[in-house]
Amino acid sequence: MADVISVKVVAPLTLLVEFDDGVKGEVRFQDTHLRGVFEKLRDPAFFEQVGILYGAVSWPNEEVDLAPDNMHIHLKRDGEWVLQ
Repeated sequence: MADVISVKVVAPLTLLVEFDDGVKGEVRFQDTHLRGVFEKLRDPAFFEQVGILYGAVSWPNEEVDLAPDNMHIHLKRDGEWVLQ
């Protein structure tokens, strides 16, 4: 499985993610996905604190993270992953 090597915020609720095998693309959150543990991502200041932990996109305190395997599949196939 590939690891995330780069992540940056490029727009509100939008990330540019790159994997160590060269796969990259945008990950976008729809408002409808921002429930439960993802509710915190509504706060732009919190969203900006995105980083990488153990090869996965993550936010502070490991409260929110994204499955790199599913993300990789979507980015490789579509160039983007929209979380709805």
